[in-house]
Amino acid sequence: MNTLVLASELSGRVVVTLGGEAVAQIKDVVFDGPAGRITGFTLSGRGLLAGPLKQSLRFSDVHAVGPSAVMIVSQALLEDRDAVVGRGEADRGRVLGAPVLTEEGTDIGTVADVVIETGTSGRVVGFEVAANDNLDRRHRKVFVPRGQSLAVSGEALVVPAQAQRFIADDLPSFAAQVEAFLTHTRQR
Repeated sequence: MNTLVLASELSGRVVVTLGGEAVAQIKDVVFDGPAGRITGFTLSGRGLLAGPLKQSLRFSDVHAVGPSAVMIVSQALLEDRDAVVGRGEADRGRVLGAPVLTEEGTDIGTVADVVIETGTSGRVVGFEVAANDNLDRRHRKVFVPRGQSLAVSGEALVVPAQAQRFIADDLPSFAAQVEAFLTHTRQR
């Protein structure tokens, strides 16, 4: 599995071409909830007074997501903002702050962030959840793997009930829990 990153950590990251030119920075991450993946990014200019750009970046055009920058081959890959946002994917993917329900109807908290696998897939592997009493009596933020099918409407995120058995307290240990959860679901 590639490195995991929170979607919120990508906002503000610089977009750099392989030629070394910093061309933008990430403004927002566009999430396609039903597909369970990141489709792209809206962009802003660089610097304190720079505003949003009219261009966006498809995740499929990303060369690499690194710890300091998002790398692309060329600035020519930037497209009109509607190429990523205009297909309605952003509306379907509103998930931050949504209640998290299990398939059995138990409310276990609210979505605090989205966990993304870096590399070229943009696959969403789980969610950071602000837990309530039903998941964690200390109300910590924990990481919960997503199921194979993902139901997210903007009003609620539905996760498999078994996902509660594979929660992690921190992002580094979450990758192992995601693998264990996937192995568990394949064996069923």
